[in-house]
Amino acid sequence: MMPGPATSVRQGWPQDVGIIALEIYFPSQFVDQTQLEAFDGVSAGKYTVGLGQGKMGFCSDREDINSLCLTVVHRLMERNGIDYRDIGRLEVGTETIIDKSKSTKSVLMQLFEDSGNTDIEGVDTTNACYGGTAALFNAVNWIESSAWDGRYALVVAGDIAVYATGNARCTGGAGAVAMLVGPDAPLILDRGVRSSHMQHAYDFYKPDMASEYPTVDGKLSIQCYLHALDKCYERYTAKAVKAGIRNGNSTLDVGSAFLFHSPYCKLVQKSFARLLLNDFLRDESPDYSGRYAGLEALRDVKLENTYFDRTVENAVMTASSKLFDEKTKRALLVANQVGNMYTPSLYGGLASFISGETIESIAGKRIILFSYGSGLASSMFSMHFTDNKTAGGALERLVNSLSDLKLRLDSRQCVAPADFDSNMKLREQTHHLAPYNPVGPISVLFPGTWYLTEVDSMHRRKYQRRPLILGDQGEVCMAEVKHIAHHVSSNAHLEVQPS
Repeated sequence: MMPGPATSVRQGWPQDVGIIALEIYFPSQFVDQTQLEAFDGVSAGKYTVGLGQGKMGFCSDREDINSLCLTVVHRLMERNGIDYRDIGRLEVGTETIIDKSKSTKSVLMQLFEDSGNTDIEGVDTTNACYGGTAALFNAVNWIESSAWDGRYALVVAGDIAVYATGNARCTGGAGAVAMLVGPDAPLILDRGVRSSHMQHAYDFYKPDMASEYPTVDGKLSIQCYLHALDKCYERYTAKAVKAGIRNGNSTLDVGSAFLFHSPYCKLVQKSFARLLLNDFLRDESPDYSGRYAGLEALRDVKLENTYFDRTVENAVMTASSKLFDEKTKRALLVANQVGNMYTPSLYGGLASFISGETIESIAGKRIILFSYGSGLASSMFSMHFTDNKTAGGALERLVNSLSDLKLRLDSRQCVAPADFDSNMKLREQTHHLAPYNPVGPISVLFPGTWYLTEVDSMHRRKYQRRPLILGDQGEVCMAEVKHIAHHVSSNAHLEVQPS
């Protein structure tokens, strides 16, 4: 286990502040998008080819935002051997609101009871899918401030994305990501290049407090997303030039990978292509024999006139296809297999990217991330991996901790669309119902999953954790036990950074 926190605040600015450990959780059940196309009576390929989606994770009435976050935090702490006393800030980014006053962060405090640690700053942060990024920035800002007491920050992003029956239902999903933030991290936030675009818009919002479902202006939402992307990319580019990390004519060359908030995978592909268009229009002497081949006719287009121009879209998607495969496609594993997780969506992309890399291939790489939340709030920022490849070091631990991501995705249970539809109807009927006793089976949940046991007449929610020992014969989920044992052992020498 890790030792206690430093007794005094470090003198000077903490260095290499960023993500030390990352854990992701998604539900154990999914619906296949090909089967859902047939069930919904839409044309074959509408969800899979048109939107780029493969599977969609969903929760039964046994899981809510509190249980998702309890599960992912418990897993992060357990798998990495972290002492609960070493957390000084805990902040949750979510738009899945089940109480207008009590924060999900306050529910998570029950995990800290045995440690006696109640001196933990932070509450929930809300603005559609942007809350997780705001929480991450707040955590980094705390560590780099005079308020920092030498302990780690814990950032949690979690949501359940559900839609009413209709065209948008296939773009749902659910999940949570937890990130341990501190100095001397293997994945470091770049200083001085964070850029943001904030604007008032009603593109996606949730005014009906009695329903889980949003109100969506689909066309406006896409326009807002792409406009925010343009603005953030322009501002990030200017700051990257000033910081000396953009030396050529293309910001696409700054990052080895580009990660995006992913409402659906095809929008990410279009967004990456749009970055190429941005670079092309700013390049004073574009190379039409290279990456800009075939774009000659677009030289005088205006970005603000191209949001729904199919001719422009097709041209830049063709021109950028190879770069997209190199820099973004592999980061869409979770987005394709789980769906839109809202606040964790971008960080599910980060987990996907890391899971496909080795220590040798990832060391020293820079990644650029775009976060978007309707209403609207958006930011672009970059991070870089340490080039320290020491065996047993922080980078190796981070990479190894996500090496089983594909295996975990493949171990889920496929549910028939009719059963998925029944589950959605149950959620509609029982949303905010009290008292209520959930009826979803516990046996389908992953070992170690927290789940809802009861909502009493005063709307107080109670939870339990599914143990790692399963079945009447005391069967042990050995894969999970071995995973935890391996990571606790490899992290046993980690220390809270001294003052």
